[in-house]
Amino acid sequence: MILYILVAVLTVLLGLTVQKAENGRNSGITRQQALNAVSLFFMFLILFAVAASRLNVGNDYAKYVEFMHLTYCNAYVPTEVGFNLLTKAIYGISGFENYLLVFAIFAFFTVLLFLQAIYRQAESFGFSFFLFMAFGYYFQSFSTVRYYLALAVALIAIPYLLEKEYGRFLVLILIGAAFHKSVLVVLVLYPLAVRCWKKWQLALAGVFCLSFFFLQDFYLRVVVFLYPTYEETEYLSGGTSYVNIARCFGILILSLILYKKAVKGNRVMNFWFNCNLGALVMYVCCSFLPIISRIGYYLTITHIFFLPALIRQIENEKWRKLLTAGAVAAGILYFVLLMMRAADPGFRILPYQTFFFHEMVPILSDVN
Repeated sequence: MILYILVAVLTVLLGLTVQKAENGRNSGITRQQALNAVSLFFMFLILFAVAASRLNVGNDYAKYVEFMHLTYCNAYVPTEVGFNLLTKAIYGISGFENYLLVFAIFAFFTVLLFLQAIYRQAESFGFSFFLFMAFGYYFQSFSTVRYYLALAVALIAIPYLLEKEYGRFLVLILIGAAFHKSVLVVLVLYPLAVRCWKKWQLALAGVFCLSFFFLQDFYLRVVVFLYPTYEETEYLSGGTSYVNIARCFGILILSLILYKKAVKGNRVMNFWFNCNLGALVMYVCCSFLPIISRIGYYLTITHIFFLPALIRQIENEKWRKLLTAGAVAAGILYFVLLMMRAADPGFRILPYQTFFFHEMVPILSDVN
């Protein structure tokens, strides 16, 4: 746990030095741009090194090693084509089942894409990166590595949708879907979020949301059709996150207070507002759906941008500082709660082990 705290503290401190800077008069590199480059490099190095050096850390690490082995043996696996092709390519080039390199490649691109997305979209890089770490997106990427790569791709694709570069947006999402097909939901969710909804349209959407309480069996059959591996598993038990509901609700209240000043007429802020509203509705109405967080995270990831942007719109300095302190305190509390369950079987990022000092446990194919 000490390692994770050090990683969070060091990278956040580095992130606080990063500020967007314009090019100098002679198009040279300014001092701030040089500082940004150095800070971002060391942030990437720290995050990548910890993620790439881990061994059997993450609740599904051994399962992924098993999937890689089966893929290499041309056996059936439920993973997407991008993951399978990457595994075969790395194993073929290495000449052995080099799963460590596969995990390292996932870590490299996941960290790189997240940092690039935050740098491009955040009004305050340091604040947004703090929320990214505090809300646990980095540490949760130690599990379900395909999903978090797809999440990073979805995040970096958002500006293309907002700038109406639909071709680039679609291509990026399809690339992400080659590694985790859940990202395809943003082809529906994000275009809906970018709309400026009228009151009567919101009313119709509310009626539709009520159908989730009465047609649960139908929606579950749809999910099983899309994800046949969920059938007759514990994943169909559903469940929701009260912490995420509280987070979405708190941000909704703040955004409604600042709606006319910060959200109305602003395409980007309206998108983030709708993402938060959609996530709240999803967590409340769709708790019966399996692993609702996998869909919800595509919406709640925007909190790392929306919350700092809202707070910056508060004119009263006293209230702005108070809400900033409150957001930081809430983020720290969230991080503490995350670390408290870090050793749970469903998460299992503790104890941290590295291939430098530990050996991989036998996978199912080894036992059989």
